[in-house]
Amino acid sequence: MTSIASSEAQNTLHQLLQRVAQGEEIVITEEGKPVAKLAPYGAAEHHDVPKIIGEFRAYSRRQGRTLGGLIPRELIEEGRRY
Repeated sequence: MTSIASSEAQNTLHQLLQRVAQGEEIVITEEGKPVAKLAPYGAAEHHDVPKIIGEFRAYSRRQGRTLGGLIPRELIEEGRRY
């Protein structure tokens, strides 16, 4: 991923948009700190869903949180009754 200062981005916006249209992602910085990202429209960052679920479960175990003996399916069915 390319980084560019905001002042340079202002002067080269047309060229930057052409690069982004070809799939490149560009980070715009101010004083060396990222403030924005140019990315192709509709591009979404990939999320590793199984990893996120695993991290959530590990966090819940560390916090001692439980479902009180219920299973997720029972909670779903309970919600449908109301």
